[in-house]
Amino acid sequence: MTRHPHTRTTRRRVVGALAAGLLCTAGLAAPAVAAPAQAPVSPALADGQALTPPMGFNNWNSTNCRAEFNESMVEGIADIFVNKGLKAAGYQYVNLDDCWALPSRDADGKLVPDPVRFPHGIKAVADYVHSKGLKLGIYTSAGTKTCNDAGFPGGLGHEYSDAQQFADWGVDYLKYDNCNNQGVDAKLRYNTMRDALKATGRPIVFSICEWGENKPWEWAADVGHLWRTTGDISDNWGSMLSILKQNLPLAPYAGPGHWNDPDMLEVGNGGMTDTEYRSHFSMWSIMAAPLLIGSDLRTATAATFDILDNKEVIAVDQDPLGKQGTVVSSEGGRWVVAKEMKDGSRTVALFNESGSAQRIATTAAAVGLPNAHAYTLRDLWQHKSYNTAGAISATVPAHGTVLVRVSADRHALKNPPAVELGLDSAPLVQAATPAPLTTTVTDLGRTTAERVSVTLTGPAGWKVRAKSSTTAKAVRTGKSLRTKWTVTAPSGTPTGSYDLTLKASYRSPTGARVTNSLPFTASVVVAPPSGTSYLGDLPWMSTANGYGPVERNTSNGESAAGDGHPITLGGVVYARGLGVHAESDVEYYTGKSCEKVTADVGVDDEKGANGTVAFEIWADGTKVASTGVLTNAMPAQPVTADVTGAQVVRLVVTDGGDGIDSDHADWADAQLTC
Repeated sequence: MTRHPHTRTTRRRVVGALAAGLLCTAGLAAPAVAAPAQAPVSPALADGQALTPPMGFNNWNSTNCRAEFNESMVEGIADIFVNKGLKAAGYQYVNLDDCWALPSRDADGKLVPDPVRFPHGIKAVADYVHSKGLKLGIYTSAGTKTCNDAGFPGGLGHEYSDAQQFADWGVDYLKYDNCNNQGVDAKLRYNTMRDALKATGRPIVFSICEWGENKPWEWAADVGHLWRTTGDISDNWGSMLSILKQNLPLAPYAGPGHWNDPDMLEVGNGGMTDTEYRSHFSMWSIMAAPLLIGSDLRTATAATFDILDNKEVIAVDQDPLGKQGTVVSSEGGRWVVAKEMKDGSRTVALFNESGSAQRIATTAAAVGLPNAHAYTLRDLWQHKSYNTAGAISATVPAHGTVLVRVSADRHALKNPPAVELGLDSAPLVQAATPAPLTTTVTDLGRTTAERVSVTLTGPAGWKVRAKSSTTAKAVRTGKSLRTKWTVTAPSGTPTGSYDLTLKASYRSPTGARVTNSLPFTASVVVAPPSGTSYLGDLPWMSTANGYGPVERNTSNGESAAGDGHPITLGGVVYARGLGVHAESDVEYYTGKSCEKVTADVGVDDEKGANGTVAFEIWADGTKVASTGVLTNAMPAQPVTADVTGAQVVRLVVTDGGDGIDSDHADWADAQLTC
């Protein structure tokens, strides 16, 4: 679905009941997400195309319909593919999205390229792209007009003419959107274009972009080569997370020539951290999703290229077996997703959706590997190999992913033992007051880690002191070096998150010196005041939000701080509260001194009839209150939670199981009693 300025707030929800029924709520302890053992899909198109997920570029996420989307830009992207090594890494398609055409067809009913944007026409651009050994993609809609507000010509009723035009131009890939479809049955519209493309005789990859509205995974395997499973992605953590959860249960429907498409990559567009972008890229790869770069590569950072060009991660996505990864476990925001590889290995993602570091663990047996004396564990982001006795675990930073490839390997012991660095919990530090912290260095390997030493460093001016041993002559399989520390922030340190790094150094039995590190954050906090306070007036520890920042005492404005409106639920205006957008998570330090949280909650009236959310309150790791799914039609719901003894209270809003479109949620009159 091509976006335009109001898409994210006005389009209706598009996720099928299958995804809603199979997903566990964010942060909620639940069994692993399940999916049907056998998916009732039609045979895939037998044309030899898209045998691995398509890889390439699409301009929409970075340029939309702005004037900079033009012939020069598209040809420049092709040059960058070659010059920066992206072509060598497997990226192939350079795709044009909406706004490439004039608003009207010519007298013969043909599409006309915009002569300002594309003065030499689309065929000339295709020829240039082909000269680089790449392929060109184009866009239109399975309706009378495309999705842009200007309403460029769509393909409905012109399928055979448009398909032939695309073939004559040398187009290799068609993204076929769903706007202005006049109510015509989706299967009919997409089947017609499939047949029209086939009639041209030119191989053209067919991307079905009907947003998952009609569950295309159930019927489109012999219609297109890939199909969107969700609404549009946006460049923020909440959007990416929501789409990930919708796409994960659909693994049985994917395979060579027919792929689930959770939308384009946002890596490098600036709305997420590099840690979050690595998670985005890791999870899209383990889901065997198409990898279509959505950032402007002309201005991309080195970090962006490092992510997009990680050939070991790309190899996971492009594995010829064509299996989409499946969920092994999901509890408390700790996800284990495993993907079977053609060589018999398993790629395993340890994905942490929460806002603080968490230990995530599984085993070789749990991810489907046979029993073996030892296994080789390859870290695909660190590009290092280790041996493990069967444990697969790591302390994963907030919103981070550890991606490993594990194999039963008789040569595993030539690698050093895998060592897990951990901590009892992310420290909560009051300025000028020493905070305790315990770290661990645990040998996961079949062999012994020898001459182990550990260091902990913090920001400039912080005092970090070891209170117990930082060395060990040897740490054997399953054993740990535990070190106690105190961490002190200088007086006057503002509240917020601060980076620390735990490093461990050890020798393997072969004599090689190995160094591992674990970055994590400490939160500088202040004790809450006694009495009853409005949460909109108190400092929070951290926030995550589906669109824009969390707002104090206004609704969510989606873009910048302070752009919200008065909080309004069921016609009642509230002067105080929090305005959020699912998926959202707001953390407060309560220091074991508070007893109760109260609020009136619901979907803000500004969304009209749209919006479906669920509210949760967590005290440390325990959910202590929840509302179930609320819609805009419901009046404000009172919620009260007992948070006695909790160090941290979290206010969580999930998407209700059907995506985050229009999910403006209010914690009206939210109060904390201490």
